[in-house]
Amino acid sequence: MEQRAAARAAGWINGFIGVAIFSGSLPATRVALQDFAPGFLTFSRASIAGIFALLLLLACRERLPARRYLAGLTISAGGVVIGFPLLTALALQHITAAHSIVFLGLLPLSTALFAVIRGGERPHAGFWVFSLTGSALVAGFALRQPASLSAEGDLLMLAAVAVCGLGYAEGARLSRALGGWQTICWSLCLSLPLMAIAALYTFPPSLSGIHIRGWAALGYVSLFSMLAGFVF
Repeated sequence: MEQRAAARAAGWINGFIGVAIFSGSLPATRVALQDFAPGFLTFSRASIAGIFALLLLLACRERLPARRYLAGLTISAGGVVIGFPLLTALALQHITAAHSIVFLGLLPLSTALFAVIRGGERPHAGFWVFSLTGSALVAGFALRQPASLSAEGDLLMLAAVAVCGLGYAEGARLSRALGGWQTICWSLCLSLPLMAIAALYTFPPSLSGIHIRGWAALGYVSLFSMLAGFVF
């Protein structure tokens, strides 16, 4: 009984730390976009995180996942390594970070729907009641915003939430077999060759005009948003 209570407490603590880390992702992305193009920001953050993930896997001597997990890792990578970062970067060119964060209130519902479809999970009725209520409040708030706000930005954020929910659910399903931090690390490593090539292709023509805050924001979304947050 005590072990179960300790495990539950550890889960809440780790979850809280993860949420705290992710809460800075969109503001940091917004700051980084002042110096970097959305494409380069997406590809470079995935490349940097992928290199550290590879080093972590090598240091821990993790074995390669079985081939049967490749499709799931591809889905996970497509959602959380490529899709969500790219779509949010594009959205933040049209809307503020504060406005974009509102849409993350839809993420639990998106994740739960894909968890049911992909993972066979069955959340209890109370979860659906509160999740649907929260999602309705988010939608109502977004619809009440001034017409001057960008509909394009809102649609990009909705797409980001959808692909992120899929990536989260698929990652959770894989983590039962591969482990939690191992799943995101393998997803990053799987994406690394393509992301590195894309980062080099979209590399800025000059680095002289990039501010320190841009580099700091890139570092945050690379090491914390793409890796450390998922570990917790």
